[in-house]
Amino acid sequence: MTGSIALTGATGFIGRHLLADLTARGYRVRVLLRRPTALPEGAASAVVGDLTRPINMAAALSGVDAVVHSAGLAHAMSGAPEDDYRTLNTEATRGLAEAAARAKVRRFVFLSSIRAQVGASAPGVIGEGDPAAPTDAYGRSKLEAERALAETGLDWVALRPVLVYGAGVKGNMAALLGLARSPYPLPLGGLTARRSLIALDSLSAAVDAVLRAPEPLRRALIAADPDPLSLPEMITALRAGLGRNPGLVPVPAGLLGLACRLTGRAAQFARVAEGLEARADGLAALGWRPAGPTRDGLVRLARDGG
Repeated sequence: MTGSIALTGATGFIGRHLLADLTARGYRVRVLLRRPTALPEGAASAVVGDLTRPINMAAALSGVDAVVHSAGLAHAMSGAPEDDYRTLNTEATRGLAEAAARAKVRRFVFLSSIRAQVGASAPGVIGEGDPAAPTDAYGRSKLEAERALAETGLDWVALRPVLVYGAGVKGNMAALLGLARSPYPLPLGGLTARRSLIALDSLSAAVDAVLRAPEPLRRALIAADPDPLSLPEMITALRAGLGRNPGLVPVPAGLLGLACRLTGRAAQFARVAEGLEARADGLAALGWRPAGPTRDGLVRLARDGG
């Protein structure tokens, strides 16, 4: 399917890329903005409105074939109250979906998160058949939004991306890039747990795949590139993009963990030492293919300045 798309979050990290990529794929993209601003490049039109109070979205959704909802309160806002996550991630999604149902929109694509399914790490490889068990307010708000979609009668799909990387990245991936840029050797060479990532290009291809799917979806799909990497492998790729050697010292994970606990950094150590691998089986069945190897993408990210 190509047609008219209503896109939220078009000024955000993921939304900006979706706007450019979906336009390049032949979609006419109408952006839904929270406040008046210049029309983002590539947008066919814009409508201003507050998603937390979608009282009358008829004009915004008139003639729209599908909604791609990428706006919301990000996980990086970890200090936000649980009520804020519920308002901006759950209730805003519910209200927009109900408006889309009234407008007879063909499909609603929700940018959820892997955190709707698991915590910051998980044993084994996560699949779509595994039960959802979020561990924080952000993840719970995303899962509740998915459940709200299921109540609308819409043909919906929730994409659950793992950690997303690409130009303009923020949060944990930006911190990792900063670590790679540091001039010092890093005592991380002994860490072996692997994490799944997804490139912006792979994620936008996933959005295109679910928009084009001919059959009803009405489910959540994991979005992850198929080649998880360990932290040392990520640092090696990023430093290769910077034209540098890996500079990794193989300190045993147990000793590194002890040092972090003694210095009050146990939580930070857990984030880098524990793994989270996920399979995108549902997307693959729809014909989705990743943009390329994760290592190559990280090399380009660092080479191009992040």
